[in-house]
Amino acid sequence: MIRFLSLGSGSSGNCYYLSTGETSILIDAGVGIRTLKKHLRDYSIPFESIDGVFITHDHADHIKAVGQLANDYGIMLYSTQTVLEGIKRNYCVTNKPRPEQQTAIKKNNPVSVGDLEIMAFAVPHDSSDSVGYRVKCGDLVFCLITDIGAVTPEIQQMVSEANYLVVESNYDNYMLMNGKYPAQLKGRIRGGKGHLSNALCAELLAEHATPNLRHVWLCHLSEENNHPELARKTVTTKLKEYGIVIGVEFQLEVLRRKSPSQIYELE
Repeated sequence: MIRFLSLGSGSSGNCYYLSTGETSILIDAGVGIRTLKKHLRDYSIPFESIDGVFITHDHADHIKAVGQLANDYGIMLYSTQTVLEGIKRNYCVTNKPRPEQQTAIKKNNPVSVGDLEIMAFAVPHDSSDSVGYRVKCGDLVFCLITDIGAVTPEIQQMVSEANYLVVESNYDNYMLMNGKYPAQLKGRIRGGKGHLSNALCAELLAEHATPNLRHVWLCHLSEENNHPELARKTVTTKLKEYGIVIGVEFQLEVLRRKSPSQIYELE
């Protein structure tokens, strides 16, 4: 069994907690250290139980607390060498992680932390480098795929392998194109290294979800260009066209941007 908790999902800060009871990790650390500690305390999760932090990419909303976690609390930081180098250059990280608190990992090369097997895989985004993560515990497969500008065959494969899936559903195309963002930013978001729309997320799930998929969480919703019910409706409608009924084939929920989810027990 894996316990899953979202501690924040959006441009204000991203952080996800996974634990088997023996091993506990975070994926991303984009919320402030005080907020992170408070949320964990509220759920009676010992801060000192965190065994490692895996980073998807080096944008500020994913790495805000990495320096404190690594240097002040001795928690190992894992990501690709390019992401680790990007963290060094990021002005938002004033407390730069010490070299001995960093472990460079390679894409498609699983690493073990306790009883978890974690594998990074490439995703397209306009950062120094960007990955999603597949986390295995025994036969259970959890995947997190966020900040992706396009769907790749590798992403499709990860969706098809997942029992539990966190996937980006960032924006509604109509809201984005008719909103107040400047044209350049709209182009960046809709580009091949930007973010995934509700419609593209829906298509990804409709075409590549398998009977093994049990629960999906939509993540990283835009505050300006999306709404939780709109994202859910877009995905639900597309899935229904493919004969996939939410609540029957698998569960679907939307993660909150600025507050924690409940703790889910995945088995």
